[in-house]
Amino acid sequence: QVQLVESGGGLVQAGGSLRLSCAASGRTFGRYNMGWFRQAPGKEREFVGLITWSGGSTYYTDSVNGRFTISRDNAKNTGYLQMNSLKPEDTAVYYCALQAPATMKYEYWGQGTQVTVSS
Repeated sequence: QVQLVESGGGLVQAGGSLRLSCAASGRTFGRYNMGWFRQAPGKEREFVGLITWSGGSTYYTDSVNGRFTISRDNAKNTGYLQMNSLKPEDTAVYYCALQAPATMKYEYWGQGTQVTVSS
């Protein structure tokens, strides 16, 4: 069993930056791709981006491409979401999740961290 804990959320002004962390328990973090999702009030959860298990590839949804960067440190069992040039529409609860490469299924989810961007 893997537990994920996000941190780093908070209140920031538009144009500012935040870095979210996703700390994983256990020894299997490096076997999984890591995705980031977000859910704004009254909206469905949406995919933000993903980094492959090795860190060799990253993918982003169009709305954050060029502003957000996903990275990971497998030695520390931790992933990161660097968010720059934040906009009010980025306000949401952000979740990290681990995806099994073989099945593409997200097997573990964090509890989420709130990001609020003021205009």
